[in-house]
Amino acid sequence: GYCDTGMLPWLLVCRLMSIQNSPLSAMVNDRMAAYPVSGEINSRVKDPDAVIRAVEQQYKDGEKDYTDGLSVEFPLYRFNLRKSNTEPVLRLNVETRADPQLLRKKTKELLAIIRDSSDKDK
Repeated sequence: GYCDTGMLPWLLVCRLMSIQNSPLSAMVNDRMAAYPVSGEINSRVKDPDAVIRAVEQQYKDGEKDYTDGLSVEFPLYRFNLRKSNTEPVLRLNVETRADPQLLRKKTKELLAIIRDSSDKDK
């Protein structure tokens, strides 16, 4: 149990800060730089299932998981596209490994497919 209370994880973080002689903010910034993320991007679409199928077809070479929508993983980046349970939108999250330029490129590429597929629904 490390998840029984928040005390043990906090003590481990304090220990790591002491060992590295580094403030928590610097440690968080290092992790964020190592794994840049797009944040959740919402797109309003008419037929979410059709858009997800279009994205899945475009990225058919990636390793897929359907636990929470469509997750596709490649060696240098991954993304998740899922329907909202409460709003008529698709939610996109993109992550890379220490490559902000690739993050921007893949996010732009995915949003173009989402919007293009959505426009075809009209």
